[in-house]
Amino acid sequence: MQRPVFAANWKMNHGPSAARAFVAEFTAKWSPHADRTVLLFPPALSVSTVVEALSSRSDIGVGVQNIWTEDRGAFTGENSAPMARDAGARFVLVGHSERRHVFGETDEQAALKCAAAERSQLTPILCVGELLEQRQAGETESVVLRQLKAGLAKLSSAAIGSMAVAYEPVWAIGTGKTATPGDASVVHAEIRKALETRVGAAAGAIPILYGGSVSTGNAAALLAAKNVDGLLVGGASLKVDDWALICGT
Repeated sequence: MQRPVFAANWKMNHGPSAARAFVAEFTAKWSPHADRTVLLFPPALSVSTVVEALSSRSDIGVGVQNIWTEDRGAFTGENSAPMARDAGARFVLVGHSERRHVFGETDEQAALKCAAAERSQLTPILCVGELLEQRQAGETESVVLRQLKAGLAKLSSAAIGSMAVAYEPVWAIGTGKTATPGDASVVHAEIRKALETRVGAAAGAIPILYGGSVSTGNAAALLAAKNVDGLLVGGASLKVDDWALICGT
């Protein structure tokens, strides 16, 4: 992934019709840029639509927001990594805070999902981050590094070297509160050190993104912070003009 990386997590927004309209408008405004990576993570029902709409735009990648740990089976309502790959996705978010704290996803499940992604040649973006009470208790580093270590546990060194990590403090997601660029830089530095411990010099090529109430107003300052290699954007990625402005940061 060419840095900086801009990843749009649409969450449960933009069904197929809205997704098609978004892509048409965005691609009309956004010309290919070789110096950055732009990724869209639509809801599962819109993935094929987005892939089709981007058939002539190989500069924009498509991912899924979640996969199950198994490749197939009796798991009603879930989508597997092979299905995501077949639908045209090449990336997957793993361990997003809403998966962890709304749906009860564990560190072990995040590890299994990363492993499933590797089996199907999907590139995982592993999300890590602390709750407000954990931050107030001075546990940010221990929580983030625990989640990171667990998520990487079942991956090969090659897969780790080609993935990305997103630091998203839970207290800053959808709240309007944002970690300062300095806060983000400190945590990203700890993540980088942990990656170096695992894969050595290859860690330098792993993008570390910041996510958490990113907006047109703070994107530039966050991206300018040391150790911040990109942005994982939620609400601000739902409006074409805002998303194009952020991608152009």
